[in-house]
Amino acid sequence: MAQALVGNAIPEFSRREALFARFTFPVVLSAGVAFAIGLMDRGVDPLLAFLYAQAPCFLVVIVLEHVVPYHKEWNRSRGDVLVDAKHAITITVFNAAIDPLLRGSGLLVAGFISAQFSLTLWPDSWPLLLQLAFALVFVELWQYWVHRLQHELPFLWRFHALHHSAPRLYWLNAARFHPLDIALNGIGVSTGLAILGAGPRVLALWLLVSAVHGIFQHANIPARIGWLNWIFSMAELHRWHHSKTIEEANHNYGQTIIVWDTLFGTRFLPADRRPPLEIGIPGLAAFPMTWWAQIESPFRWSEIRRRSAVAEG
Repeated sequence: MAQALVGNAIPEFSRREALFARFTFPVVLSAGVAFAIGLMDRGVDPLLAFLYAQAPCFLVVIVLEHVVPYHKEWNRSRGDVLVDAKHAITITVFNAAIDPLLRGSGLLVAGFISAQFSLTLWPDSWPLLLQLAFALVFVELWQYWVHRLQHELPFLWRFHALHHSAPRLYWLNAARFHPLDIALNGIGVSTGLAILGAGPRVLALWLLVSAVHGIFQHANIPARIGWLNWIFSMAELHRWHHSKTIEEANHNYGQTIIVWDTLFGTRFLPADRRPPLEIGIPGLAAFPMTWWAQIESPFRWSEIRRRSAVAEG
């Protein structure tokens, strides 16, 4: 569907291709959210509603990557599929283990605030979708600064570099993260929303939007979402974040929305060229590409840098 990408030129789309590129993401995301709300309204547990709504959205992306790839070369395995699958399992299990602890800590703080000040912090009288929007903006402020500092502070970069080791962008490497990277982000999500008193329906919808957006953000499908690039940190923006050029990569820190990048001046979306197709970590040629070695990598950082210096002459 999408025309071949040559050089730094922005490809031209036919009318049919342009409609596909513009509407696939908002239609799938909206349908997923509507489906989840419908299930919860019928009495389905919010967590199950999240899982039931997430699955078909993921399936759509997986299929579309092979029907209408953004870049055909990115559909060819680089020996990374099994590695990314292991990371997906790792962070799923890790999240399930630490989320009760994080939420429990948040509930303790919320209980103290309520007892001391008789305050109810969460706007639960708002319509559900407005509560979801508030949750996205609130959580994203924490995630924005965590992500930005992971690029600016060498110690935190040790953990976040794993995500940037991906040699291509496709749906599964949305899960390529170090568990401690995920834990740091989780503090602002589970703990923060629990402190404010967000209900399980809001949390389920936040999880759904974050998950569906994350897979679209890394998907190997064409996307031209226009003015929505001022709301969502979608693929057009995120591909620049994976550039090997530091001046390009150190932008677009938003996990789901781009609002805080806009406010803090780190949004980057040049109109005259496309993002690079060769991505990865500059200056770390010896960064490991197997699952367990990547989990160990932050604790073997000096060795990796030394070996990289030798490999790059």
